[in-house]
Amino acid sequence: MTRDDRKVLASTLAGTTIEWYDFFIYAQAAGLVFGPLFFAPVNEGSPGVATLISLATIGISFLFRPLGAIVAGRFGDRLGRKRMLVLTLLLMGAATTVIGLLPTYASIGVAAPIALILLRILQGFSAGGEWGGAALLSVEHAPRDRRGLFGSFPQIGVPIGLILATGVLWIMTSVTTPEQFQAWGWRVPFLLSLTLIIIGYLVRRAVEESPVFKELQQRTKTSSAPLRDLFRNNSKNVLLTALIFVANNAAGYLLIAYFISYGTTTLGLSRPSVLLATVAGSVGWLIFTMYGGVLSDRIGRVRTFQIGYALVFVWMIPLFLLMETRNIWLFATAIVVLTIGLGLSYGPMSAMYAEMFPVSVRYSGVAIGYALGAILGGAFAPTIAQALVQSTGTALSVGVYIMVLCVVSLAAVTAVKEPKGTDLGLSQQPAP
Repeated sequence: MTRDDRKVLASTLAGTTIEWYDFFIYAQAAGLVFGPLFFAPVNEGSPGVATLISLATIGISFLFRPLGAIVAGRFGDRLGRKRMLVLTLLLMGAATTVIGLLPTYASIGVAAPIALILLRILQGFSAGGEWGGAALLSVEHAPRDRRGLFGSFPQIGVPIGLILATGVLWIMTSVTTPEQFQAWGWRVPFLLSLTLIIIGYLVRRAVEESPVFKELQQRTKTSSAPLRDLFRNNSKNVLLTALIFVANNAAGYLLIAYFISYGTTTLGLSRPSVLLATVAGSVGWLIFTMYGGVLSDRIGRVRTFQIGYALVFVWMIPLFLLMETRNIWLFATAIVVLTIGLGLSYGPMSAMYAEMFPVSVRYSGVAIGYALGAILGGAFAPTIAQALVQSTGTALSVGVYIMVLCVVSLAAVTAVKEPKGTDLGLSQQPAP
């Protein structure tokens, strides 16, 4: 691996880690404190409903991911991957920092939840454009036989961001009383984002543009309407990429947001212990995501996805049975085992999606497919999980919900012709 390769991988890893740290800090705070702080009138009458509304604000941002994907994809396919990555990083950081300074309902009334939702929308817009650019920058720099490995670096930014977010929250909940954490402690992780954004900006500015995009600029005129060209020639692959992501994203957001609220509120486990269990799960997710990328270079993207989704499917019922023992060690074990399938169905994603689209519309294709999959999968997964438990009285219903999504995603990935080794350059362009 050359020095330039290491710079590219460091850039995509650092940027996605910071971007998702920001995104996950919100998701976790929504399950812990946003209900009483920003939806106080509802919380006074029904804390469970306030938590449900708070978790729903996680999903609202997903509705704006496609808009971010469209904008970033349009300019990323015309101006380059690097510029859009810098812009999305700055947008996410600004929104996160302002949330950390936002007055609560007790201070400014209904303006507080409105401002919170608007800032969450900005986070969603930024996240919609971030992943596609990071995935392409890593995969388009990669040797043909190591795209899965290179593509796993922006993917592991997700569990690393979750480790950072959960770790900071664990520290704050450990050094503050519950009253202090609700009064001001929850703000610290949001404000720390400002330092991380400066680091990420400097790292991303130093990296070179994708060589595949440089070739496109030098040898052809880039399309002025990549979105039109995308849906004219590649609409099937956009749909498949969205459906492939559904189950992974839904299961991932149970780990990111729902299990913390479920473990502390429903099961009565201590908050620091549940946060540590989530960190353990994040480490497992990191390891198996990278292994999933490497494995896909050996046995193919489709086969690796199939194995991952089969593992998630068979584990969902045992997972909740272990959690409902209310034993923190079994709770943590359930999460860690889940991450095996979660990682295998996430690690190959960057390489597979990049190989499914021609270079002139690749940014638009992977970003929009990913964003649509996030809406159908993770956007309201924590809210749906909370509603299912409240209506059925058992978390096993959540397991069945994820199993159904696994069937959908497994069918979608099986419909894809194995793309491993596809030429990512101009020879992949469709005939005019």
